[in-house]
Amino acid sequence: MDLGNFASLRHFIPEIILAAGMLIVILADLAGSDSPGGKRWLGHIALVVAVVALISIAFEPAMSGGWLFHRMLVFDSFAIFFRLLIGLAAAVGVWMSIGSREVRDCDQAEYYAILLASTFAMFLMAESANLLLAYLSLEFVSLTSYVLTGFLRHNRRSLEAALKYLIYGGVASGTMIYGMSWIFGITGSMDFVEINRALTTPGHLPVLAVFIALVLILSGLGYKVASVPFHMWAPDVYTGAPIPITTFLAIGSKAAGFALLTRFFFPAISHLATGGSWQALAGVDWPQLLLFVCIITMTLGNLAALQQTNMKRLLAYSSIAQAGYALMGFVVLSNEGLHAMLVYLFAYYVMDAGAFLVVMIVANSTGREDIDAYRGLAWRGGVVPAVALTIFLFSLTGIPLTVGFIGKFYIFAAVIRGKFYLLALIGVLNSVVSLGYYLKPVWTMFLYEPKGDEGTVSFDAWNYGLMGVLAVATILFGVYWAPISSFAGRSINFFLGSA
Repeated sequence: MDLGNFASLRHFIPEIILAAGMLIVILADLAGSDSPGGKRWLGHIALVVAVVALISIAFEPAMSGGWLFHRMLVFDSFAIFFRLLIGLAAAVGVWMSIGSREVRDCDQAEYYAILLASTFAMFLMAESANLLLAYLSLEFVSLTSYVLTGFLRHNRRSLEAALKYLIYGGVASGTMIYGMSWIFGITGSMDFVEINRALTTPGHLPVLAVFIALVLILSGLGYKVASVPFHMWAPDVYTGAPIPITTFLAIGSKAAGFALLTRFFFPAISHLATGGSWQALAGVDWPQLLLFVCIITMTLGNLAALQQTNMKRLLAYSSIAQAGYALMGFVVLSNEGLHAMLVYLFAYYVMDAGAFLVVMIVANSTGREDIDAYRGLAWRGGVVPAVALTIFLFSLTGIPLTVGFIGKFYIFAAVIRGKFYLLALIGVLNSVVSLGYYLKPVWTMFLYEPKGDEGTVSFDAWNYGLMGVLAVATILFGVYWAPISSFAGRSINFFLGSA
């Protein structure tokens, strides 16, 4: 079904809510006055907007799939899954921003409006069915991310992170659009379905040109998911950005990157064969390239994290390694692998958001982000965040009875069934290596005595409430994961339509 502009609006309600929310926040700032607590109430407006947009996804008119806005966007179950995941990331990002001392003195209206704008662009990334819109939405996300990263204008580290992000992003963006121009030149179309038909039609296929184009495109999409060797920006940006924005980039931006990466490399340039397996283009060995990227991503991320003494930087390298684990499901080239990847991305959202939230709670009280700030945390008023952080770190490791274990179980099961035995072995060894740095903060919090200069961690109902929800979800979905698996299984149905 190919819907025109007006008919498409019925399936574009969440995006309209976000766009309206940006204007509401700006107008409310202009019309309102400063309260004794500043303009934190603007954050509550943004939170309501994010939650309403999230809820509206569940009430969209039923349709098995279709093209929106004359084939620029696609409405299918895959898009619904990632819009929900991105919407949850936005809600957590806004919630953490309201409770963060770091962003309390920033320009609140601009901050929340840009955060909602970035969420809007991520939605478009998940729905893109055209090279032009895919590039524009990714650039939109990048530009808003640069601004949010450097929003602490009086913080030199934040400005440095934004500058590095801009430089890396500009190079990756230029490389990617050059690769897209090659695909357009080879196929004569920017529509994903038309591209698929042109590349899979029997005849002469310029294999080398297509492979080079895919490598160039991968540089842009790999940059967005922070895979090696396009990861260089992540540690500095995650360390320098405000913690709520670090969280938003780590889970929301990464989810949007995986959505676009999957939609391009699967329905756009591969074709679905019998038995739920996907066939890559003959002679174009991009799966082997992604397999190599997957291995070095999780290996480098884990090895680099072993040397870190800053919690934000440690979690930054951890997120690089987590991207490598998620790519394991991607390179299997089967619906089972994609299903496992979606389960893992949801698990990653829950545990990584929780870990960054605890880092923010400690930073709010102590003003520090280094691991030494966690010495004896459980014995100086922070037993609750200490236990919660332990749960999140155990989940990131893949300890049983946590959602992280379920995610890795699905990933490794898909890899083994796909007969990628060496990849499964490397994944298991990397999980063992990750214990070396995930357990370090746990030992520091429970087994080390405070030096006396760390400060106490004060109770904060707003942040503790969210932390409790995420900690319970980490355990709950580790015991009862059927809803996640079922939802992910329904979400791997791409709408391919007809060319």
